Amino acid sequence: MTDRAVAVVRAGALTTVQDLGRAGYAHLGVPRSGALDPAAVRLVNRLVGNAGTAAVLETTVTGCALRPRCAVTVAVGGAPCPVRVDGRPAAWGTAVRVAAGAVLEIGAAVRGLRSYVALGGGIEVDPVLGSRSTDLLSGLGPEPLADGTVLPLGADTAVRGPVDAPPWPGPPDTLVLRLRLGPRDDWFTPAALRTLATRAYRVSGASNRIGLRLEGPPLERAEPGELASEGMVLGAVQVPPDGRPVVFLADHPTTGGYPVVGVVAEADLGAAAQAVPGTAVRFVPTR
Repeated sequence: MTDRAVAVVRAGALTTVQDLGRAGYAHLGVPRSGALDPAAVRLVNRLVGNAGTAAVLETTVTGCALRPRCAVTVAVGGAPCPVRVDGRPAAWGTAVRVAAGAVLEIGAAVRGLRSYVALGGGIEVDPVLGSRSTDLLSGLGPEPLADGTVLPLGADTAVRGPVDAPPWPGPPDTLVLRLRLGPRDDWFTPAALRTLATRAYRVSGASNRIGLRLEGPPLERAEPGELASEGMVLGAVQVPPDGRPVVFLADHPTTGGYPVVGVVAEADLGAAAQAVPGTAVRFVPTR
């Protein structure tokens, strides 16, 4: 086996191809998509010598298993998980050489939700609007992986060296999200805004790549009417009729008709992507 490709032995609960997304198409109704934890993607790509924009695999909870058809350097990061090559333990968070035909097993996440697998040369599926990312909302990009899927790899021409990066700290016990209020915070009562700033929420099991759904005290509306659909941005905190906030993640819709009470700082969204159901969430409003 000498061709530059990797076969999926076990796809896991949800494994998708992701890069840093297709920014700049919201006016056409196309979400950014891309990896939910972009810092993890940049790091694993650096570990194998890829450009930071190279496509990787994003696993969800249960990991996946791969059989490369050529010798390849791999790195697994994001959520910590066991890594094995042909049944033997291998290192997480560093570059590992995998022989052609060997089985690379990425186990279930020990902390967090999403692990990232970079392979030397990157995943070379055909780009759509400049990105190889799977978008679960619009359907753009490759389908989520299935057992038996074969993915092409790019040429592995990079020269690898030491990477100066801190260890991944794992998701926090309490997720703190900095929130810039607006544009529709005036649609909520002063009591609701105090609730948002002082009460704890919890991550719902209904969360996905589109949004982080939260359980907790509902936010009371000051305005009973409805909005015309307006543009939505990454990190927008939309409040549907039940009053419980939803934090929009990478596959979010580009428009929506429920009021947005604020927008979470983009730097905080990587941690949000790793928050397991039940994680406590607190908002810190800023101006």
